[in-house]
This record gives sequence, structure tokens and C-alpha cells, in this order.
Amino acid sequence: MADRGLAVTTHLALQLGRPLFLEGEAGVGKTEVAKTLSTILDSELIRLQCYEGLDASQALYEWDYARQMLAIRMIEATGKGTEADVSDIMSREFLRPRPLLKAVEAAAAGERPVLLIDELDRADEEFEAYLLELLSDFQVTLPEIGTIRSDEPPVVVITSNRTREIHDALKRRCLYHWLDYPSVEREVEILRLRMPGVDGILARQLALAMADLRSLDLFKPPGVAETLDWAAALKLLNADQLEPIVIDETLGAILKYREDIDRVRDHGLESLIHS
Repeated sequence: MADRGLAVTTHLALQLGRPLFLEGEAGVGKTEVAKTLSTILDSELIRLQCYEGLDASQALYEWDYARQMLAIRMIEATGKGTEADVSDIMSREFLRPRPLLKAVEAAAAGERPVLLIDELDRADEEFEAYLLELLSDFQVTLPEIGTIRSDEPPVVVITSNRTREIHDALKRRCLYHWLDYPSVEREVEILRLRMPGVDGILARQLALAMADLRSLDLFKPPGVAETLDWAAALKLLNADQLEPIVIDETLGAILKYREDIDRVRDHGLESLIHS
């Protein structure tokens, strides 16, 4: 359910071969953009989940040590090992590609996978610097094998929850779009599309309640993902409208911190109900 701004930015990124950089609060649908692109383009989705301490080698490849050890023992058992046999153990055959190498190799083979670099703000700046080089040339160099290059870039989607600022040099290589919380009307549409069993009146009540929750000073405001979780929970409870008792019993579906739950209860659950 993309608005026109997101649709135009995504179209330009595809046509220009530029990475799409999406920023926004957690749960607004950034990752879903990459999944939807993969479906629309009928291409493979390759996901790199970023985390603190992630380095280039972990994102590129790893050696299949078990197969290497087995090959070494076979060479030793025959007693006919040569330097060529030993060097073969460090060949591409014994390499397990991680997301970045997998995407470059797929693009080099004529495919156009969707490479999702998710939550880049969680990674360290050193990895961000390496990624800058990769996005410039779409090639990787493996010391034991050589350089693997792709003339046509994969479709790259980078997301950030903005827990820290991403360097301007990387953003300049991308087309940028800020993904905000949807309007009440758009969230109702999302609910009707993703949760067809939810009544239209309840869908609107949920969207209005979520808008109210996001206006409060919460530590972690709920996103669209939490709206869908809440709708699923209410559906299982056979609730066809919001009531204070039902809201109280299902707050754990949308709020993940005790302080936020206490703040909402203190604010008054009745205030979340709109006729």
C-alpha cells in the first residue's frame, strides 16, 4: 500500500540502478518494500540483517571447514597429495557465500536479485565504509580467489531505524525516502487488505486507536506490524469492537515495554475508543 512518493522513488531507483535508502520508525513497512519488490520482479530476496560487530567477511562468505577437512583427510589417505590438491581446498567449491557475495554473483550471472540490507544503523561505521565501496563498483575481492564483478547491479534496498546517523557519502549513492506512519485511512486499507476477516468498523477503530497511541510520549510507539498483530489477536478473541477490558487484555500485542503499558493505562483506555 505505497503512497505516490514511495512509488515514484522506488520506480526511479529501479530505472536508474541506484540503491533505495529507506528511513523511518520501526514497524512502518521498510522491510516489506523489499519483500514486495522481490514478488513484483519475481526475483530472489537476499537479506543481510545488520547487527553490532558485523564485518565484511561475515557479510561476504565463510569457508566450509567440514568439507575442507574431509578433502584434506582424503588427500592424506591416498598419500598422493600435491600442492595443486592443497590449493584446490581454497577454491570456490569450498566457499559458502553470504548475502553480499551471493547478490553480486547472482547479478553477474544475469539475474537481478533484491538485496535487502536491513537496519544498517545497527552495524558499525567500519562496515558502513566497506559497504560504500561495494555500492560504488558492485564487485568483491576474495584474497584466495580473486575479484568477482557484476556489470548490472542487483536491486538494493537499505533500511535504517535511525538509531544513529548514516554517513552522507553512502546516502549520496542512494535515492532516499522517509517512510512515515500511515494516515488513518491508509491504515484502514492495510488492515482490510492484510486481515480480510476484520470488520470495517473495527478496522477504523483500530487505526484511530493506533494514531492516538503514536501521539503519546511512548518509549516505543507501535508500528503497522503491531496494528496487524492487534487485529489478529482481537480476531482470535472474537472481538468485533474495542472495549476497555479487551484493550487492557491485548496491550501486549502492541506495546513491548512495561512503562509504555502503564502510561497508556494511566492515560485512560476509554480514550482509545472511537465510535
